[in-house]
Amino acid sequence: MHALKIINKKKYCKFHLENPYLELMKSIFDESTYQEIVDRLHKISPASEKLWGKMSVAQMAWHCQIPIKLAIKNKKYGKRGNLLIGWFFKKSMYNDKPWRKNLPTLPKARANEEKEFEVEVKILLELVDELYSLRDRKDWNPHPIFGNFTPEQWGKLEYKHLDHHLRQFGV
Repeated sequence: MHALKIINKKKYCKFHLENPYLELMKSIFDESTYQEIVDRLHKISPASEKLWGKMSVAQMAWHCQIPIKLAIKNKKYGKRGNLLIGWFFKKSMYNDKPWRKNLPTLPKARANEEKEFEVEVKILLELVDELYSLRDRKDWNPHPIFGNFTPEQWGKLEYKHLDHHLRQFGV
């Protein structure tokens, strides 16, 4: 079950409830949300057409593996997050507002070569399963760019990234 935030601002609540594009932020650590992502991943195919962006569906599957691997490894990177980037963008990583289309991608996460669809989707599904299995882990190392996240924020960030790219291919 999703936790509800009680917000004392009636205007915000009214806007939120009346806006069909905003829903409570989901987390990959919630069982039904995890299953939703798995089901959506099974719906993509090599013929899935992009609605925006430059990546093919196989490149997208490869790209989506990178932040999940980062979370699973739980590796210390020896440096703190970038305060300026964190201040401007961190909350958008896990709030309930969808990301806009055509956001820039870190060079390390750009798929510059074509990928093999079946291989990349299989790996992505395995990583999603592994990430979900870590849902009760209490200690998460900081994100190398955005700094500290709570376990709840990690779950929301991972869901939001996957959801963004699955929507990119109409799933």
